[in-house]
Amino acid sequence: MSATAGPRPPGAAETPSDPGLADLDGRVSAGAHFPVLDSLRAVGALAVLTTHTAFWAGAYTGHGVWGTLLSRLDVGVAVFFVLSGFLLARPWLASAADERPAPAAGRYLWKRALRILPVYAVTVVLALSLIADNRDRGVLDWIASLLLLDTYVHDLLPAGLTQMWSLAVEAAFYLVLPALMLLATGGRRRRVRPWAPGRVLAVLVGLVAVSLLWHLVATPALEGRVAGQPGQWLPAYLSWFACGILVALLVELRRRGRWDRWTAPLVRLGRQPGVCWAMAGALLLVSATPLAGPSMLAPATAAEGTFKHLAYAGVGLLLVLTGVFAPEGRFTRAFSHPAARHLGLVSYSLFCLHLPVLHLVMWLTGWELFDGHLLGIFVLTVVLSLVAAELAYRLVERPAMRLRSVALPTRASRTGTSTR
Repeated sequence: MSATAGPRPPGAAETPSDPGLADLDGRVSAGAHFPVLDSLRAVGALAVLTTHTAFWAGAYTGHGVWGTLLSRLDVGVAVFFVLSGFLLARPWLASAADERPAPAAGRYLWKRALRILPVYAVTVVLALSLIADNRDRGVLDWIASLLLLDTYVHDLLPAGLTQMWSLAVEAAFYLVLPALMLLATGGRRRRVRPWAPGRVLAVLVGLVAVSLLWHLVATPALEGRVAGQPGQWLPAYLSWFACGILVALLVELRRRGRWDRWTAPLVRLGRQPGVCWAMAGALLLVSATPLAGPSMLAPATAAEGTFKHLAYAGVGLLLVLTGVFAPEGRFTRAFSHPAARHLGLVSYSLFCLHLPVLHLVMWLTGWELFDGHLLGIFVLTVVLSLVAAELAYRLVERPAMRLRSVALPTRASRTGTSTR
């Protein structure tokens, strides 16, 4: 969900001749971009849309194993989080390894706000204004939704905005990332002690440990005792972001020829996209078993939720590895196709708007919840959501992203040094 609009998205290639592909040794150039990652955003968004349409059609319980697999397409959120971890942490890791100043936190947060808030605000206004189930929402409810606070104060999210728990997690990650990177890279102390990859790995292990403890201990202890939905707060998903940061660390280590013996296995895996996608499919199949809990609304046990969480982390990691390290070939040509990458560009608006569109589809057709019509619901929702996403991308996202160049105070500007 972090594809940018405007001149060039993060992770997008600047020219076809700079595809960002790793060389034969799995090394990536300093200025490399990754066009495949744009298309992976589209995969994640379409997976989330598909699982929501399947739920509304009642397909989870009406189609056996196939229905359970449809329910597990919420794995698209894991793909988003791993992508965000990679794309957003890499500038910090590269700066630390090159002994350059870290990215300015204020400018970074300004860009993140421009990236997510305008389309989100439009979606909130549409959902709260037009969906009948939200007619009783008061001023405080509107404020909570606009500030991405619903998961912290409400047990249920407003109709048409139930997918936004994941955006609240993303926003929380944006806020803590500068501090995490300061901890991982040593911050100002780099001048005294060189950047140590082992320190980064230690932080990543800590993030995974926090997630596991949150699933197994904190969530069962907090649910029903505190407001909101603690199982959908950032600590529960830190391990997914950690997978993305791990891939960013791999890139920086390979770029400098460090730890080759330890990084080579993951790089070789990423260079085999067919194997990675097959492994991801196998993990998804396993997650469709009772090991990962029920497919409908019955709560999973702590152990089931943890198993599902780890399986999804593996899926996200495997797919992002292919987006970074896959060599030139049929896979990268297909995922670097302009049409596929454009779907990635509009995928954030697609993610935000598809549930309000789904409400519209059900209202227009008169179809009832859990009453079938999966194909019809899916096709109509995809088509109308793509139209809405294209409009939002052109009318909201791109104009908002033009404000990225608004001057913000930086150390360089205060000393008269250009930041360009």
